Amino acid sequence: MSERLVMAAGLALIITLVLGPFLIPVLRILKFGQNVRDDGPKRHLKKAGTPTMGGIIFLVGIIVSSLVMAEQPTSLEMVTLVGITLGYGLIGFVDDFIKVVMHRSLGLRAYQKLIGQFGLAFILMWVSVRWLGRGTDLAIPFTSIHFELGWFYYVLISLVIVLMTNAVNLTDGLDGLAAGSTMFAGAAYVVIALLAAIHGVAVLAHETDMAVFAAALVGGSLGFLRFNTYPARIFMGDTGSLALGGALASLAVLTKSEFVFIVIGGLFAAEALSVIIQVISFQTTGKRVFRMSPLHHHFELAGWSEWKVVIVFWSVAVICAVLGIMGYMPTLG
Repeated sequence: MSERLVMAAGLALIITLVLGPFLIPVLRILKFGQNVRDDGPKRHLKKAGTPTMGGIIFLVGIIVSSLVMAEQPTSLEMVTLVGITLGYGLIGFVDDFIKVVMHRSLGLRAYQKLIGQFGLAFILMWVSVRWLGRGTDLAIPFTSIHFELGWFYYVLISLVIVLMTNAVNLTDGLDGLAAGSTMFAGAAYVVIALLAAIHGVAVLAHETDMAVFAAALVGGSLGFLRFNTYPARIFMGDTGSLALGGALASLAVLTKSEFVFIVIGGLFAAEALSVIIQVISFQTTGKRVFRMSPLHHHFELAGWSEWKVVIVFWSVAVICAVLGIMGYMPTLG
């Protein structure tokens, strides 16, 4: 099994590394360049025009590697993992296309993205509960407590999925930040998927395929860092960040670790929370809590270099990943 995991990560890594040098020039020729916010840190203005939509690179690596290395690549479980990941990636691709190609700065309207995201979340939960036998119980991290939620499971977990998926998207604001953080979260899910298989918690008929998918996620993210670390040669765009969020959310549902996902993705959650706090504070008091949100921009404006912010945030992501694994283990009973 360990060999398949290494091969899945390695294949996704190689595919990503090979595709990058081919796709980056194509995106430059097509002028699929990133638009940069005028109200953001001034040093980001030099990033304008950097090719975006680069999530396509690692998506190909992750999907191909998962299907090649899986024991049952055509199983409903693997199809669900791949389909939800591609579904969220498609929403991001359309959003990027509208912004970059059609030059509409706002891309998809918020309600349009939310309809698509909630729709995919519902499909993920419905397939898992009705066809894969996942059930509607919810585990509380760091405890052996499980709550049976019934229909309320769909309401609560759809909110968790959409929030965390968008949190990954918000984290994609500095070179290498989202890709590196996802790599660590994916590594945590390799461990969790194996634990779920050992303890019979996973809903997969071929449980170890989840670990293969998570390993491919690690390899693809690592490969993308070759082109995305400072100074980035390409950005993943919403195409990549929403797909990564969808991949992690799918793993969370299929391993019955939806609340553990919030712990593993603690960095993502903090980024989203900073935006929520900033908006509420400004609308109610007219004052800002942070120099700028999401949180990584606050530290940039405080004088930290971009690379320092990324390294510190990666360190937080590693801690969250370890805590997530620790929080999952008691839920296994």
